[in-house]
Amino acid sequence: MTRHLRHLLSAILGLLSIALIAQQPVEGDASAIEMKKVGPYSVRIGQMVQDRNLFSIYPTAIPSLLQELRKLTSVNIDPEPIIISSFADPILFELPFIYVNFGQREDWTLAPEEIENLKAYLERGGFLLVDAGITAEFLRDTPFAAQHHSFAEWRARPELQEVMKQVYPEKSFEHLPRSHPVYSIFYSGLPDATILPETVREYVVNEKWPQGTYSMVGMKVNDRLAVLATPIIAMGWGKNQLGTWTTTIGFRIRESAPDLDASLRTAAYGGERFAVEREDGAEDLIYCQQPGTPAWIHEEREGRYRVFRYYHSSEINEFAHQFYTQLGINILLFAMTH
Repeated sequence: MTRHLRHLLSAILGLLSIALIAQQPVEGDASAIEMKKVGPYSVRIGQMVQDRNLFSIYPTAIPSLLQELRKLTSVNIDPEPIIISSFADPILFELPFIYVNFGQREDWTLAPEEIENLKAYLERGGFLLVDAGITAEFLRDTPFAAQHHSFAEWRARPELQEVMKQVYPEKSFEHLPRSHPVYSIFYSGLPDATILPETVREYVVNEKWPQGTYSMVGMKVNDRLAVLATPIIAMGWGKNQLGTWTTTIGFRIRESAPDLDASLRTAAYGGERFAVEREDGAEDLIYCQQPGTPAWIHEEREGRYRVFRYYHSSEINEFAHQFYTQLGINILLFAMTH
């Protein structure tokens, strides 16, 4: 038996084991008994970094997430991704999953060889996750802010749409419905929300991340979800050598208050206003007094105003990291079993 055939059979067995595990979703719980691995790695994934001399965005994110996947499942996945700088790299076809932070590649003009390779890769079963591939309109002139916010519009950023038009001129991104199996293939629902302060719990559970879902858009190739674009989620994956989260995450929520409608309806306003289409088809008006920072919102369907408040605490940080890790695990398992 050749070395390549042995590796192929090992990868198939590993992915079959994932498929069996993924049939039984786990309620949101980050604890698990670690599953020991032996032998050579059966699965490796890729990460695109166009210029390796550039500062890596969230450098511990992918290794941390892959290590968590190793702990939770029987798949013997390499915790270190293979770094590629271009879709023209022939190793692309040995990797079932490619992660790219949109901001980690400066020039998204694809060379002809990249277009040909990426199209062949996706049509042969490959999966591309574009993190930070969604931004709200009010963030598009502030690229740094776009790495740290996800709120509205839930459309692929225009630059990403142009990239994929180079590969598939006739295709476009579509919203993933909340019922999509990517949200429940392994983890189902949210982590234990009782750790959250009461001031944010109801909004997070019912509006921010209902039923453990998230706002993402995807593109199908041969009737299979092959490209997924998300607001930035890698910020919630990384741990250092001591097992401590490397980022601190707070929550931005919408709050109401007595007489708020009357106050904001006539408030002096000197910033920009953005009309945002919601998932239910209604339109909200976001008021930004400072670029990239929403101040308040008029929810037209409900006929009410709410202000944006930011909350930070150790419990919020832990909950957010657990949720983003669950989401990352679900995406990886869905990609490798479909």
